[in-house]
Amino acid sequence: MLPALSFMYGEEALILEKKGRNVFLAAKKKESTTAVAARLAQPVLEELGLTLWDLRFEKEGSLWYLRYFVDKEEGITIQDCEAFSRAVDKLLDEADPIDQSYTLEVSSPGIERELTQAWHYDACMGQELAVRLIRPVDGVRDVVGTLTGFAENSVTLLLPDDREFIFRTGEAASVRLYNDYDMEDFGTEEEGE
Repeated sequence: MLPALSFMYGEEALILEKKGRNVFLAAKKKESTTAVAARLAQPVLEELGLTLWDLRFEKEGSLWYLRYFVDKEEGITIQDCEAFSRAVDKLLDEADPIDQSYTLEVSSPGIERELTQAWHYDACMGQELAVRLIRPVDGVRDVVGTLTGFAENSVTLLLPDDREFIFRTGEAASVRLYNDYDMEDFGTEEEGE
């Protein structure tokens, strides 16, 4: 007859009891795909003077995409994206951390970049944000205002009518930098001639 075995799961270990003896088996937590991809990219980011704004591994239809959004102080160029893509692609191929096939994409976070991390709010303090709430507040779902505060996942915006609007990050479907695309920002064809 086989001895009785009982399993007890802890955060860091699996305990196996057999005949009154405890045997500890290390239960290694598997690193997420994005955590592995970020760790592999870190030396390349440092070498090229880039910052990783965001990283997503997401499925669209039947296809998977690994998307790096990179930036730098003076603005990102297509050449920066290309250099990062070529270097990180080699590292990903060597390490092979992703089981399924996927498409690697590298881009700028864009002029209307999404704020998803606490440090994003600090980096964008004083700038205008466009917020879409999950549920309307006082009948309003979309809010535009200047970011004036962020603490413990609470965001404070100064609205155009000088009222403060405070919400928790978990109450927002999306938070992005706001740009009203005033055509004066783009100049005219006559100026270029």
